Amino acid sequence: MSDKNAYLDMELLRFTTAGSVDDGKSTLIGRLLYDSKSIFEDQYEAIELSSKKKGDENVNLALLTDGLRAEREQGITIDVAYRYFATPKRKFIIADTPGHIQYTRNMVTGASTANLAIILIDARRGVQEQTHRHTFIASLLGIPHIVFCVNKMDLVDYDEAVYEEIKKEVELFSTKLKVGDIRFIPISALKGDNVVNKSEYMPWYQGSTLLYLLETIHIGSDYNHVDCRFPVQGVIRPQSDRYHDFRGYAGRIASGVFKPGDKVAVLPSGFTSTIKSIEMMGEQYDEAYAPMSVTMTLEDEIDISRGDMIVRENNQPVISQDIDLMLCWLNERSLTLGGKYTIRHTSNEARCMVKEVNYRMDINTLHRIEDDKSIGMNDIGRVKIRTTKPLFFDRYERNRETGSVILIDEQTNETVGAGMII
Repeated sequence: MSDKNAYLDMELLRFTTAGSVDDGKSTLIGRLLYDSKSIFEDQYEAIELSSKKKGDENVNLALLTDGLRAEREQGITIDVAYRYFATPKRKFIIADTPGHIQYTRNMVTGASTANLAIILIDARRGVQEQTHRHTFIASLLGIPHIVFCVNKMDLVDYDEAVYEEIKKEVELFSTKLKVGDIRFIPISALKGDNVVNKSEYMPWYQGSTLLYLLETIHIGSDYNHVDCRFPVQGVIRPQSDRYHDFRGYAGRIASGVFKPGDKVAVLPSGFTSTIKSIEMMGEQYDEAYAPMSVTMTLEDEIDISRGDMIVRENNQPVISQDIDLMLCWLNERSLTLGGKYTIRHTSNEARCMVKEVNYRMDINTLHRIEDDKSIGMNDIGRVKIRTTKPLFFDRYERNRETGSVILIDEQTNETVGAGMII
């Protein structure tokens, strides 16, 4: 296999970083990129020069990720910064999300597709309000793996007792949430302890370094391989002499495993057929699974268009116009009861109306606020909506792909809400 194909076939891990302001998220990512030899010399020289100008003692690795000038000037992260790097074992996409409370919506954006969340805690300050907020959002978004990095251990003399105290507090809070896999690593992003290389100052910590964990954590079973869902994005009709009768349905498999010969049903029509072939880039496949993008052909001529869904005959999603959501509100203008929005779900689009607001969440205590149901920017609440046509969905905790929706303001075309179907 050529090097290029080997790179394309490497497993991809998407992870997000979160934490309070100044917990060192950007420095941690800079350290990961630098110590894993994923940046060019001229990039390093540029941030070295920039650090000297600002009078920093050490090379400020955070400058590698702070792309906006306002971020570099204030030393904070405002927008979600995406970074890509690879080691011989895996490819990575990092979403570096802001720590400020007013940018909670940016965390929702960056974390929505992540396999893993790194939540930073400053060893000197311990567990903060934002730690609770980010842990709650990570569990709400169904992120399968959460790694708590207790950073700045060098500033507390690498004290094991400090680390254990923070670990105990986080574990206690996490028992109230649905989180599958939680890990803890004591690190110093500035000095590089336990990020890529093992720390000689913390012999009491016997676990792996952060990079080793990122390279080896098992993510194959993060996808739902049980419920077969194939939202159709487009119909392929080449209209050429060679492929005169070809009619293929292209899209990305949301979940499940499909094979030629499988009996399938097409929603919303309910017509049934058999998969004739599955292909990608001109190659035929014996099976395809999430998250592969493929083209399927069926044995029967069925009228199928964008927004339809191919599923197993005996395993079908919920089909309904009434939907119960946990909604993260992303816009300055508050949610309006009775408000009409465009809703996007997989490759499907409809209009919807907000019928009811059940409650707003207090993210820090996890209590429901039922007497004040106003939902403004960065708030999370439970709402009921009704759509103009039926959607085909699963519960979000069962299937992240078919259980998520976004709401769009019809006038401005802005994405105003991100919802998880309950």
